[in-house]
Amino acid sequence: MMRRLPIIPTVFVLAAVGVMLALGFWQLDRRAQKEAMLARYAAAQTISAEVPWPANPAQEELALFRRTTIDCRVEGKDSPLAGYDRMGTVGWAHAVTCVLPGGARAEVVLGWAKDLAERQWTGGMVSGVIAPGAGKSVRLIADPPLAGLAASALPDPKTIPNNHWSYAIQWFLFAGVALVIYVLALRKRLAARGDEG
Repeated sequence: MMRRLPIIPTVFVLAAVGVMLALGFWQLDRRAQKEAMLARYAAAQTISAEVPWPANPAQEELALFRRTTIDCRVEGKDSPLAGYDRMGTVGWAHAVTCVLPGGARAEVVLGWAKDLAERQWTGGMVSGVIAPGAGKSVRLIADPPLAGLAASALPDPKTIPNNHWSYAIQWFLFAGVALVIYVLALRKRLAARGDEG
């Protein structure tokens, strides 16, 4: 029977199944890493001591969900973003870009409002919680809020998805389905050859 197996399709299917299994195990490893990260974030929320504003991207991950205070010189205008207040009401989080001593920049969410009306704030000291920003950057959620705004929702690690278990199951299922389909196709091919013989 081994002589009757088509070599190239068999190698191709086995390689594809191997890749799918490897991706499944990689997702399981990512799940463990994500669980450790989420536990670290949850622990960070309980620490009252402040950290310095992260000076570079390598420090941002360790500063997430910690409190900090910065000296903000506002650059540009108020930029509203879709956001929530502390009660979960949908509205607008009003953000500004701050230039920090030394020239670094930081996005600061001053607070929340139901409207888009521009808020005037000239800058100063801002305390708050370091939150994930757009892309891989971070932003500061002012706490207490500024510029006469209501308090924006504070960042919560529970909102960060950990879907790696379901992704792993999907890859394992894809591998199993690929093997079943190939075995069925192979049986059909061998049966057709047997009928011809």
